[in-house]
Amino acid sequence: MSDVDIAARVRRYIVENFYVADAAALADQSSLLDLGIIDSTGVLELIGFIEREFGIHVQDDEMVPENLDSIAQVAAYVSRKKTAAA
Repeated sequence: MSDVDIAARVRRYIVENFYVADAAALADQSSLLDLGIIDSTGVLELIGFIEREFGIHVQDDEMVPENLDSIAQVAAYVSRKKTAAA
């Protein structure tokens, strides 16, 4: 599964489960926290989705903005985890 496929699935989840005023204008690199799309509870919901959807476990020390603050960062994180598990 490519980063593009992962990003598309993450984008679909975010748009369907959180308030996104203009989904077409949401860039993959946009900060989900800074835009107010997700908050701390939303991060936990996103982590639950990542674990269910991609079959990976998010470690406590991996719950950082560098991995979870944008669609692109989530896709890169999931790709790294899946590659490491293979």
